[in-house]
Amino acid sequence: MQKPSIPEGTRDFGPEQVRKRSYIFDTVRSVFVKFGFQPLETPAMENLGTLTGKYGEEGDKLLFKILNNGDFLVGADPEALASKNSTKLTATIAKRGLRYDLTVPFARYVVMNRGTLSFPFKRYQIQPVWRADRPQRGRYREFFQCDVDVIGSDSLLYEAELVQIYDEAFANMKLPVVIKINNRKVLFGIAEAAGIADQFTNMTVAIDKLDKVGIEGVRKELNERGVPDTAIAVIEKILKTPDFQSLKPIFANSETGLKGLEELERVFQLLSKSPLRNELKFDVTLARGLSYYTGCIFEVSAKDYQMGSIGGGGRYADLTGVFGVPGLSGVGVSFGADRIYDVLEGLNLFPENISESVKIMLASFDEPAFEYAFQCATELRAAGVSVEVYPEPGKLKKQFEYAAKRGIPFVAIIGEREMESKTLTVKDQKSGEQWSANVGEVAKRLA
Repeated sequence: MQKPSIPEGTRDFGPEQVRKRSYIFDTVRSVFVKFGFQPLETPAMENLGTLTGKYGEEGDKLLFKILNNGDFLVGADPEALASKNSTKLTATIAKRGLRYDLTVPFARYVVMNRGTLSFPFKRYQIQPVWRADRPQRGRYREFFQCDVDVIGSDSLLYEAELVQIYDEAFANMKLPVVIKINNRKVLFGIAEAAGIADQFTNMTVAIDKLDKVGIEGVRKELNERGVPDTAIAVIEKILKTPDFQSLKPIFANSETGLKGLEELERVFQLLSKSPLRNELKFDVTLARGLSYYTGCIFEVSAKDYQMGSIGGGGRYADLTGVFGVPGLSGVGVSFGADRIYDVLEGLNLFPENISESVKIMLASFDEPAFEYAFQCATELRAAGVSVEVYPEPGKLKKQFEYAAKRGIPFVAIIGEREMESKTLTVKDQKSGEQWSANVGEVAKRLA
């Protein structure tokens, strides 16, 4: 019999892991709500027409396609099938795909419901997404995103608020991070300064891989994409610029580049009198490969742990335009929950009591004590205390070992004496201290 397994790039989560993940979700959700964002959920699958063409050539390759219902080959293109042309064949055998991110489904939702929404519309969304990527450390094929977006306003107030959201959420998790910021208009200014404005997308796709392949790898990719050596030399020089103010003379002939610098300056100005607990840093090499970004872009990395980005996002001027409703500008960021989990675990930053799903376990000597324990458990639960009753009375050693393995902090011992006095004898598993009290007093003390 074949041993069961799960698809590569996916994971099971046991009780303790789920509680830790919930801690991350609850932390970011509380910050989203504080900033006035509303919850939204969209389907796991979307029509492929909704997804394709929104993520650039790299993103489209990573879309998971869903075969049509029933005999999916009935409507297959015979020519594409015979010639093994997978691109042409896919269009006839798959009409749906798993969502790649939460931003494009959000834009689709806005277009479909624009008549009932009040703009600016602010939403947060915490759901899984899927990418047909090569699984590796910190990179999965199924993972959760925690997105927060506002659509229907050009105000740079929202860029500043998103920086504050990142700052507060990671500060609440006690995770030191660097929040990086750049602007796609600045990147276009680089392309104009290098004389390759018509190859802007090629340039950003290459620059986006800088942290993975290094400057040599970027130079090689730019060469392969037909960017001249003279332009590459200009790009390399600009990528070493320490701050955005130094770019002004370089962008003297780039109206778009100067506009990008002006937007960055405004965001830093808004934040200048609101101190952050984490570092905010301009990074000219930050590109964000997704093609729909048009303004400020963000990326977050952990300071004390080697991991890829644990958050990112940016401004998109006209994402809804591809769905027939132009002119709705939006901006948003995402928290990479799975990577954040790995970082918090690696740095031992999860709260100590997060694994406590049960506050107290009731252990009994015999059958009468067991029945009394069941009654006490009902009373404790009514008082808001999480309780577990060990299912078999008898040897206390076995019962205490179970409580220890489960990480249950308190054990109540019930025997003839406790039944007569209507009390519980409670032992603190950590300190070893023992005390007796009636059920109501136990509930108050544990609460």
